[in-house]
Amino acid sequence: MRQGDTEREHHGEPGDAQVIPITAARRRAGDGGDTRSVEDRLADLLAFVRRRLAGEYEVDEFGFDPELNDKVLLELIRPLYRHWFRVETSGLEHVPDDAGALVVANHSGTLPVDALMLQVALHDEHPARRPLRLLGADLVYQLPVLGHLSRKSGHTLACPEDADRLMRKGELVGVFPEGFRGVGKPFRDRYKLQRFGRGGFVASAIRAQVPIIPCSIVGAEEIYPKIGDFRTLARLLGLPYLPVTPLFPWFGPLGLVPLPSKWMIRFHEPVRTDTYDPEEADDPMLVFNLTDQVRELIQQQLDRLRLQRGPAFPPFL
Repeated sequence: MRQGDTEREHHGEPGDAQVIPITAARRRAGDGGDTRSVEDRLADLLAFVRRRLAGEYEVDEFGFDPELNDKVLLELIRPLYRHWFRVETSGLEHVPDDAGALVVANHSGTLPVDALMLQVALHDEHPARRPLRLLGADLVYQLPVLGHLSRKSGHTLACPEDADRLMRKGELVGVFPEGFRGVGKPFRDRYKLQRFGRGGFVASAIRAQVPIIPCSIVGAEEIYPKIGDFRTLARLLGLPYLPVTPLFPWFGPLGLVPLPSKWMIRFHEPVRTDTYDPEEADDPMLVFNLTDQVRELIQQQLDRLRLQRGPAFPPFL
């Protein structure tokens, strides 16, 4: 957490203080809002359009377009982060300012909205405004529009080669080891971590000699409570699942509006990998033990964070 981003609240005896995170909404309501005039914002918009039309922008080898990501793609989802989910982010002091690292988080919510909120958290709340280079499944890049936008926003295919190149370049890489098992699990299994695969993310971090930063996300489980699955139709469409929720498909497009659950995102103390030789990435027992260590830490913190959050929805719901 950046310096100055905590407040002290006193409860009981003098000197008994608790550090609490400053939410994005509270920070902007205080001293972080956009106070520019309409004319200044319009001038910025016109300058942005001119640069796009003239081709005066940079795209890296993976297709990442930082300006488009900040000015357009993230701007579209910031209202969800700030006002709909009211996200509280903490533990940002564990994320390096400019070095490579691997963020490992739990995955849930039926649709991968948690990936987008994690991107906003690190870009907007971290003092270095770090872009998160998420590793996505093959299915994402088989869909023309979604695949193109994913690459523009910094995502890339979940393969060891791409992960290794990004981390060695000093990028912040994000991965959800549960994959579709996590994001598509039924509501009755909420906040119960699924299997973390074969630990490929640990091997990649060891080879690149970068720290693993465990991350716990609370709130995504409640946005689309999955109570059923159109399995046969999902197989015909080539999808891992086709969910039934309390609102979808019964309310049509309105059923795709996420419920306004309260979110908390916490980054935990890094797990070092530079104490191992890169060759040890091929040791299955070492990889298994580190994978299990990261998984258990995230599960423990999920349980604590869920209790800290309290009810998922505002009282008026």
